Amino acid sequence: MGPNNPWSPQWRPDPTGRRLAGIRTARRGALLASVAYVPLAAAALATSELPRGVALLLVLAIGSPGVALLGAGLAPAALGSKVDAVAVGIAFALGCPVAAVTSIVIGAFVFSLFWPGEPDLAGPILRAGVGAALGIAPLVALISAAWVVAIRWLDRSRGSRPPTASSA
Repeated sequence: MGPNNPWSPQWRPDPTGRRLAGIRTARRGALLASVAYVPLAAAALATSELPRGVALLLVLAIGSPGVALLGAGLAPAALGSKVDAVAVGIAFALGCPVAAVTSIVIGAFVFSLFWPGEPDLAGPILRAGVGAALGIAPLVALISAAWVVAIRWLDRSRGSRPPTASSA
């Protein structure tokens, strides 16, 4: 157990504030990713052939946490250089449909275990999700770029960057 682990006897609070700034950035990234996922989910639902009731529940309720986790993980990296921001934008654009479809397929598998009439829901949902993701690819790219810009803008406007050694 290292000194960065809060349960370690050697743990001390971070005097620089970097840990807290990273946590806040990850939270903002998760929230913005969930917000960015709503128009993507709506566009995917419009192009999907699944029944609307099941699709709405699966896409919005189960796909959003996967995308939020992706946003929380990628947000701190988006605050680096402009090259880092471009790489994070590409990673978000590729990872957002993957995270959403993966979460939805897992949710559909669990859901189908408790729904006696439909034994195989995961396969059709996987096919529909991949088809919808390909159909809305330009929208995914646009929203990913907007997500990176929003993360960087919120970081600059709130001044949540911790002080560096050169500014002290």
